[in-house]
Amino acid sequence: MLEADYVIIGSGSAGSALAYRLSEDGRHSVIVIEYGGSDYGPLIQMPSALSIPLNMSLYDWGFASEPEPHLGGRVLATPRGKVLGGSSSINGMVYVRGHARDFDHWAEQGAAGWAFADVLPYFKRMENVEGGEAGWRGTDGPLHVQRGPRRNPLYAAFVDAGKQAGFELTADYNGSKQEGFGAMEQTIHRGRRWSAANAYLRPAFKRKNVSLVSGFARRVVIENQRATGVEIEARKTIQVVKARREVIVAASAINSPKLLMLSGIGPAAELRRHGIDVVADRPGVGRNLQDHLELYIQQESLQPITLYSVFNPISKALIGAQWLFFKTGLGATNHFEAAAFVRSAAGVDYPDMQYHFIPAAVRYDGKAAANSHGFQAHVGPMRSKSRGAIALRSPDPWAKPEIRFNYMSHPDDWRDFRHAIRLTRDIFGQAAFDPYRGRELSPGSAVQSDDELDAFIRQHAESAYHPCGTCRMGSAADPASVVDPECRVIGVEGLRVADSSIFPRITNGNLNAPSIMTGEKAADHVLGRTPLSPSNQEPWINPRWRESDR
Repeated sequence: MLEADYVIIGSGSAGSALAYRLSEDGRHSVIVIEYGGSDYGPLIQMPSALSIPLNMSLYDWGFASEPEPHLGGRVLATPRGKVLGGSSSINGMVYVRGHARDFDHWAEQGAAGWAFADVLPYFKRMENVEGGEAGWRGTDGPLHVQRGPRRNPLYAAFVDAGKQAGFELTADYNGSKQEGFGAMEQTIHRGRRWSAANAYLRPAFKRKNVSLVSGFARRVVIENQRATGVEIEARKTIQVVKARREVIVAASAINSPKLLMLSGIGPAAELRRHGIDVVADRPGVGRNLQDHLELYIQQESLQPITLYSVFNPISKALIGAQWLFFKTGLGATNHFEAAAFVRSAAGVDYPDMQYHFIPAAVRYDGKAAANSHGFQAHVGPMRSKSRGAIALRSPDPWAKPEIRFNYMSHPDDWRDFRHAIRLTRDIFGQAAFDPYRGRELSPGSAVQSDDELDAFIRQHAESAYHPCGTCRMGSAADPASVVDPECRVIGVEGLRVADSSIFPRITNGNLNAPSIMTGEKAADHVLGRTPLSPSNQEPWINPRWRESDR
């Protein structure tokens, strides 16, 4: 029988954690619905191959934005994982919790019980961290987190340059002090991608009370304002997977609002336009879409020590063989091994800009950007004021939704990005880079004025692939809220949403960690458990924040 106590739509970061925790005590049955296939292939499990599954229709839903009006009408790719593990199986494996103040802001916006003190115990419960700050990090959770080996001297040069430019250093940006330059953390374990599928789903599937149903979720079945199951399409047949207790949507910031709207939950006028019966008029469904944009600032390296040396078929074959047989070498890292979180200006109390640094000049699609040795920083503002929306293209469940990020629609975003470029030039100009620094490859030294920088941003800003916010969590009395602070869809019984779509505002950094935390915490709400006791630990805030950006 296709029936269980809890039916979870989506096997991604939050869905995997939910499956693991809801089935843990053996008292409840769980079905996970996933349309994508296996994540077993080496292209997913090998960390350095990360740009390949990201661009494969086998593993990615293949979404794209509508033409973005403030980026010259460009259409930006919006990858989401269509595979066991969801986007955690095709992401960059960068592990960032977010800043403490991010979660305090959630609570201030109506997500009561989601302040930093409330979520820190869940981050600690999920983590198994090597070398983290004592007392702030988890050491026996399912999710393995490590630091890269940082053997390339350019990683140290980046951190030293940050210090020379007057910025803080941090020994653990996921500990008490996010602000500063330091080592980047990775969801990699024993040389393999440590996705939510590896951390949570595989152990859960070993239990008798958890099963996987392969199928395409068409809509949530709702009877008398109560969710009773999920209509799926599998092998050209439409069936219903029944939920005795609850349906939990964990299908991504793109697919979760789409599924709610197809099920009659969303802006009433929009639903009626598509001939969908209105079950709950929630105008916030699909609204509040947020993402991180970033630029690649690239510099030529005078020394032949970058990854350009291995951008040839023979080297790639050797790296692949070493990884295949030993799970070591350049194949066993995502190459994001140094990071920074900085504040853009005096008066900003906690970091609002993030750096990823890699010793190569490449793009996410894996193409070498320069026919020479180089290094680059990915940089972008973390708290853009621009907001977009997800809308139905048609009532056909197979139709891709309309995705409008509305990137760069707020004037502050332009100011912040110009500052990001100039600041990166300042960092790359420090003495630590003197032995390595050649010419600037991108944007190029000729690009200097505000107008020139704006033209570069318009043409080259890329998504960091962190969509969120489209089923916003908040007070049940707030008409813009979609779920309440226990992740329950407002106006419908037996239905929750738990993934990055419920974030009231985007967090500081990559979204995999807070998405998994959301699944962890939501599981306790579903089971009616008392949440973990709040922490009394105080995060570090720069005492000079009012006077200086560093």
